[in-house]
Formats: sequence, C-alpha cells, structure tokens
Amino acid sequence: MTDFLPFARPDLDDAAIASVVNVLRSGWLASGPKVLEFEAALSTYLDGRPVRVLNHATAGLELALRVCGIGPGDEVITPALSFVATANVIVRVGARPVFVDVDLDTRNLDLDQVEAAITPRTRAIMPVHFAGLPVDMDRTLAIAKKHGLRVIEDAAHAIGTEWRGRRVGSFGDLAVFSFHPNKNLTTIEGGAIAGGSASEVEAIERLRFHGLKRLGADEFEVLEASGKANMPDVSACIGLAQLPRLHQFNQTRRALAGLYFEQWEDEAPVRLPARGDGGHSWHIFAPLLPVEERRVSRQAFIKAMEKRKIGVGVHYPAIHLFSAYRAMGYRDGQFPNAERVGRATVTLPLFPAMSAQDVDRVVRAVEPALSEAVS
Repeated sequence: MTDFLPFARPDLDDAAIASVVNVLRSGWLASGPKVLEFEAALSTYLDGRPVRVLNHATAGLELALRVCGIGPGDEVITPALSFVATANVIVRVGARPVFVDVDLDTRNLDLDQVEAAITPRTRAIMPVHFAGLPVDMDRTLAIAKKHGLRVIEDAAHAIGTEWRGRRVGSFGDLAVFSFHPNKNLTTIEGGAIAGGSASEVEAIERLRFHGLKRLGADEFEVLEASGKANMPDVSACIGLAQLPRLHQFNQTRRALAGLYFEQWEDEAPVRLPARGDGGHSWHIFAPLLPVEERRVSRQAFIKAMEKRKIGVGVHYPAIHLFSAYRAMGYRDGQFPNAERVGRATVTLPLFPAMSAQDVDRVVRAVEPALSEAVS
C-alpha cells in the first residue's frame, strides 16, 4: 500500500530525541543552559552576530518592531503576500502595515513599489524571503539607508539562505527566523532574532520575559510592561541537534527542487516559482495552478491529490483581502500579483526525507489531478 506523502515533515534523528530525554531528566525545563548554548551556536553560524531565541517567530517580529521604537502613527512597508503574522505584528504594536505588491514568480517585494510607498510616517521595511529565496538585500538596505529606515527581515523561511555568499541574518539590520515544525530547522516551536545594537539586544532579553531586569540575587525591576516569549531548554536542545544537519537538509531540498524543474523542463502544467541560485534554501515548492486558464478549482485539485495520497498546502492567501485588513481600507485589485498568487498557489511536497521517486510520483499525479479539478 502506498504511504501518504505530506507536503512537509520534520526530520528528528535519534540524537535529537536523546537530547530531549537528557533535558527532561536534568530537571531544568525552562530557559537555561541549553538556550545559552543554542544562542551561541546560532551566533557562530551567523558570523558572530548576536542572536536571541524565543518561543516563536511571531514574537520575534513583534519584539523587533518594539526595540526599533515603532508604534502608533508609524508605517511599516511589507508585502501583500506572506503569512498573516507578518502584518499582524505591525498592527499589534499600533503601527499601520503599508502593503506593496510582489513579483509573480519570486513572490518577493517589488522594490520599485517600495520606494513609491515611502511617506514621512514610514519607519521600517519588513521584507519576506519567500520560500527561502532571498530578497535583493543590497538594494533593500540601500533604500533604507537613503530614507533613514530600519529593515526587519521576516526570514521565517530562510535559515541557511544566502545572499551573494552571505547567510541571511549574518549582515544587515535585524532578521527573524522561525523554527516551526515545517521549517528547514525545527525546535518544535521557536524563533530567533539576529542582529541589533547592544542596547537593542538587552531590550529583546527584557521584552521576552515580562520587561524584567534583574538587579541582584533577590531583586528585580520591571522597566516596561511586556509578555513572555522565552524558549525552553527542551526546544533549544532540539535546535542544537538540528543545526549541524542544516546544511545537508538544505542541500537535499535544493536537489529535490531541481528534480521538479528537471521533470517539468519541457512543458509544466503549472507555473513554476522562480528558481533562484545556489543560495535558495527551498523551504517550500509552491507553483501556481492554471485556475483561470483551465478553470481549475484549487479545492478540487487538493482533494484529487489527496485521493492519490499526496498532501498539498496553500502558501498563502493575499493578506490585504482578509477582513481585518479590508477594515483598514484595503480592497480587491490593489495588488494584482499577490491576489493572483493567493488564488492559484499550492505547496507541493518538499522535505529532506523525500526521494527522487517521491518527486516523480508528485509530478505524475499533477496533470490527472488538474483534469479532475476542472470546474
């Protein structure tokens, strides 16, 4: 019987599982020595930049905005296509997300539109390295420098991604990574902020734990009201087991993505994403269905693939069309590429434990599933 092939699956080896058992037996389950060790390992991986870990990347993005002093009355430019958390955190600090459209194939920010969207209230640009394909960081940082803006990279998809030979997060301003179970490196749930000045790193440490600053063994002060977003040692020890494997994980992902392109080299029944170069970490493989050209129903396509025991995801609907953002005045037709991607995108299986035969199985299933999905 053919096994079900999901679109993503974490790869936890025996060493990771054993490390969890050791932490559980140690009696220290909250933030402790493993968190410090994981932060140091990530810092080394990112060429010595400061790194602070959290219990999820959404908290990381919000804290990055807060340490940059962004709040009510401010604007942050960000793509209309991403997971909604990218925009939600901007709203949560009291600022306004200013959406711009994306390129149809890279799904990354249209930097020409970024320049046009800057106003006197703009305080930051929040690009997203979609699927692990890096944004043009040289141009992004140049635009920010010209206008005196901060750059907070939503690098949730991009641990191990390289821009012109440098790892994302090893340069620039602030970068936030995700270690969710479907990411290239997982801590089950978790995230990290890379970069920042010494005072900003200190602020991140306070903000991730109630705004608290220790004054001594028996005294502390609370400098600002904040929540709780610290990573436990159990998660950190999984990250420590995953990090040495990350290069091979990403190499395998690149090879599997290459097989998709090779199989569809002559004529693809779907619109393939931008291939990028060797720096692309290929978090997901997300082509576009011919929803208009062939009148394909995405929901029916997903069901047809599930019938063939192949899982399909959706990454992502256009953010500005959600009710919360329509209430801010956003509407249909403003960002046509993001809207087209939102209607037509699907995420096909891509994870390190896949084989070439799995890619072949997916490719062979797509055309008949499309035929079944015609409305």
